[in-house]
Amino acid sequence: MQTKYILLLLSTAFIFSCKNKETVEIKPVVQDIQEWVFAPGQIEWDDSYNLTAQTDGILLNANYDIGTVVKKGSIIATIDNQSNVINTNTASDQLVIANENLSANAPALQQLKQNISFAEAKYQQDKLQADRYERLQKTESIAKVEYENAKLAADNALSNLNALKKQYDLLLQQAKQQKIVTKGQLKNNQVVQSYNKITVINDGTIIKKFKSTGDYVRKGDIIATVANPNKLEIVLTIDESSIHRVKIGQETKIQLNTDKTKTYTGKVNEILTAFDNASQSFVCKILLTDTLPASSNIFATPLEGNILVGEKKNALLIPREYMGYGNKVMLKGQDTALIIKTGIVSTDYVEVLEGITANDILAPIKP
Repeated sequence: MQTKYILLLLSTAFIFSCKNKETVEIKPVVQDIQEWVFAPGQIEWDDSYNLTAQTDGILLNANYDIGTVVKKGSIIATIDNQSNVINTNTASDQLVIANENLSANAPALQQLKQNISFAEAKYQQDKLQADRYERLQKTESIAKVEYENAKLAADNALSNLNALKKQYDLLLQQAKQQKIVTKGQLKNNQVVQSYNKITVINDGTIIKKFKSTGDYVRKGDIIATVANPNKLEIVLTIDESSIHRVKIGQETKIQLNTDKTKTYTGKVNEILTAFDNASQSFVCKILLTDTLPASSNIFATPLEGNILVGEKKNALLIPREYMGYGNKVMLKGQDTALIIKTGIVSTDYVEVLEGITANDILAPIKP
């Protein structure tokens, strides 16, 4: 990147005194000057984000354009991915079944309830028989072994009843677990299906459109860029040899490449300390005091900036072509060049700090 300095002369031009028609004398002139650092850049938005595809498919209903104002939560396009829809519908059907397996009419639970009722009745019957045999055995009306068999039958009936109750509890717990898993799968599939919708995150304006209706998009593709139009910023790249001259608050003049007839005024608002490898330069941000045109196509518009880094009153100036290599100048009537001490040096002018006076007459540098 090349750095260029622009000097604005605020009064008269160099003095040209003519002794005759064939002789022109060039003298240094005292004028006010300003030193500007040239920096290219572009318009960006401080508050912007990308709307990105979260799934693969064909983009549908992308009926938006650059400059479209969008609201938070609005859907600007959809992605045709039937797999996500099918998975959601399947999970929804499975949840219906899981709920039925927990209801009072669930076949497995009803069967176990019936088995528990039978087991309860059998236990009560066997227990009564065992109690009767216990009384008879105490009066020695029956053999002891008959009582023991009756008691064993009652104990077995109780064990079977308890086993069926535990089986019922286990089946109910498994049904509840299945419902939890199925409900989670449904929610997850609903989230995945929501990826079919390109939803606006925050209010803003579409400043870039990357995909249109009918385009095939993959997960991660940028669909559009949305920004807050009230948070414009000017980003300039400064040559590393000039960054030390740039300070916060310095006046800046901006010209858009799309309209170089108008100049906008701003100030240096931020200087990034890190070197930008992409542009091989330093970056500073300009806060405009003027208002940019309300256009939808100015995002990333190339522009030219000039930062006022120095200003001097009553500086002694000579034309740039009258200074040679090594800061040497020739004066009229002298054969030996003088070495001057320079201040601001631009394409057109040189500020002289020491070496010559305003009364000296310049002579062209000999080749």
